[in-house]
Amino acid sequence: MDTVAKPMYEWETINWARAERYVFKLQKRIYRASECGDVKAVHKLQRLLTNSWYSKVVAVRKVTQDNQEKNTSGVDCVSCLCNYQKVKLAQKLCFNDKSQPTKRVWIPKPGKEEKISLGILTIEERAKQALMKLALEPEWEAKFEPNSYGFRPNRSEHDAISAIFNGICQKAKYVLDADIEKCFDRINHSKLLDKLQTSPTFRRQVKTWLKSGVMDGKNLFSTEEEMISPLLANIALHGIENVLEEKFSRRVGSNSPKRKISFVRYANDFVLMDESLEVILEAKAIVEEWLADIGLTLKDTKTRIAHTLKSHEGNTGFDFLGFNIRQYPCSEKQSGLIGGTDRQRGQITLIKPSKEAIQIHLQKIDYLLNKNGTSSQEKVINALNPVIRGWAEYYSTVASAETFSKVDSAVFQKLFGWAKRRRGRNQNNTDIVSKYWGVNRGLGWRFVTQDNKHILVKHQAKNHQLNLDTWTLP
Repeated sequence: MDTVAKPMYEWETINWARAERYVFKLQKRIYRASECGDVKAVHKLQRLLTNSWYSKVVAVRKVTQDNQEKNTSGVDCVSCLCNYQKVKLAQKLCFNDKSQPTKRVWIPKPGKEEKISLGILTIEERAKQALMKLALEPEWEAKFEPNSYGFRPNRSEHDAISAIFNGICQKAKYVLDADIEKCFDRINHSKLLDKLQTSPTFRRQVKTWLKSGVMDGKNLFSTEEEMISPLLANIALHGIENVLEEKFSRRVGSNSPKRKISFVRYANDFVLMDESLEVILEAKAIVEEWLADIGLTLKDTKTRIAHTLKSHEGNTGFDFLGFNIRQYPCSEKQSGLIGGTDRQRGQITLIKPSKEAIQIHLQKIDYLLNKNGTSSQEKVINALNPVIRGWAEYYSTVASAETFSKVDSAVFQKLFGWAKRRRGRNQNNTDIVSKYWGVNRGLGWRFVTQDNKHILVKHQAKNHQLNLDTWTLP
């Protein structure tokens, strides 16, 4: 097809299904060429992809319409584009070895005084990075390790938790729960560029992004340690699992079993699992040495060794991605068999929401109730329902029934306090409950409006996908 944008192109007339299909087919060819190790074909297809009109408009659409931060402005203070401006941006989109500085914003961590820095690019730089990602991602998806789950297509936190469960469900193990300190800021740029092994055009553009500098307020800082994209971070961290597999997958003797350590990584967080504490300590030293080569270290405050069943250094079980993973002793009736044998496991593996995740969730509900202290009940329900539904869906695949029940009780107490602050002079607690809850209308303890059209979902609800905001209850 003609890769040159014509002036008569209009944003409203673009056939998006055709554009997505064209981009996907080229990405699939890049993936297959990368699997075969055909570097020349990979680079040729990547040039074809980044020069095509369809790829450019898809990249612009991703950052101006599909992205949640689409209305966030960078250093140029441009937060949104009209349709004709999107066409102009797609027409001039190319890798020109230039980059505008990143806008730095400091945001507080939930429930903590510590703040983390967030880098915000301009819309044009975001579109260029989205176009680069369309070309680089399929090449590296063919190379990435199987147990890397963070910021990859068709992979999620639940896949990482499932891999951890499969790694410990048969036997109790020691676990190294580690966090890489400032992973997105301190990666050695020269090492990253050498690992990319991409075309000169791509290399020069990536190097320009890494050296573009940061605007903190009105001051411009040029630094060697700068925020990078999740894809580049995954590329930099690629190889940890391979090093561990080479070290621990060899037979010690001719008749000894093959020893293999379990490894799961999600972005800059990872866990190592093995039955032997010595193996865990040796693996930790190997990982620290490997990370030091690219300028990274483990964060001491978030790195610890625990055991899934018994106490080790005061730690039993561990938290990962908002989940608490732990094993409990159980009877023979509750215990299954170790795979391929007649031996009982003697323990059961349970994954629950972590205490920190519960606390942050309740703090979020407190914030929304305080923010809507004088709002109508309908607005309060509409503000809380997406938060409750999203949190409950995230933890619905694990052992969370007891947690949901306790959280629902806590939410009721918070709502009751919100309602008591709004009661009239002659109203008692019974009047408050009758006004804001559907107790006297045959609905049970449900926070519902007087017209029965808006009802607050519960964490224990079996299906949170229902549009309960539009229910007309009898």
